[in-house]
Amino acid sequence: MRNRSLALAASALVALSLGLVGCSSSTDTAAPAATSSVQGPAGPVAAPSSPERVDVSTFAGVVTSPGVTVIDVRTPEEFAAGHIAGAVNIDVQGPDFASQIGGLDAAGTYAVYCHSGNRSQAAVAEMANAGINGIYELDGGIAAWEAAGQPVVQ
Repeated sequence: MRNRSLALAASALVALSLGLVGCSSSTDTAAPAATSSVQGPAGPVAAPSSPERVDVSTFAGVVTSPGVTVIDVRTPEEFAAGHIAGAVNIDVQGPDFASQIGGLDAAGTYAVYCHSGNRSQAAVAEMANAGINGIYELDGGIAAWEAAGQPVVQ
């Protein structure tokens, strides 16, 4: 009974800390993803060893870097209405989200966004739990992207 209570308390603490930080990280003991280098507008940008929430300017450099997979976690309808060039759509609310991220390279570098930053937090948490840590998450989502004058495609 005591172990169960401790496990429940630990789960609650993790959930609370994720909500307070506004970003997620993995407590997995597996080896961290390899750090790679991506090219941003001001030079190389190191892939994070744990998920990192970044502003529009940083994200713009990341999404144009070779080897980065851009993932839009909104619904297919939202994606069709406009998305960041080169993005793939993996709906975080879709029934196959877990299996789709399970097929991703854990050592890869990913740029993840949604509409405002809420769904991407859930997606990044699930990706980190699957052992994917080289993730840049767009703070404010595509709404912030468009407000900053960045382009979208249909």
